[in-house]
Amino acid sequence: MSENMVMSIVKEALFTSMLVGGPILILSLVVGLLISIFQATTQIQEQTLTFVPKLIVIALTLAVGGNWMLHEIMKFTTKIMNMISTIK
Repeated sequence: MSENMVMSIVKEALFTSMLVGGPILILSLVVGLLISIFQATTQIQEQTLTFVPKLIVIALTLAVGGNWMLHEIMKFTTKIMNMISTIK
């Protein structure tokens, strides 16, 4: 296994993880920011207020995009398994 092959596997693994995890992280970041702005304007300083909206957004994101995320992970896994069979 050459260095280029290892680097391409690592690059593709990082890209796939960003592609799959990105929507969840971005949406939870946006919801957290909106809740923080709401807390700052209304002076409600409840620490647990952000958890429920974030959990709802994450669950909805997984419900809507879970099928696509699963297919992306399966494509990557299949590619890695096929590469394993060709390594000498």
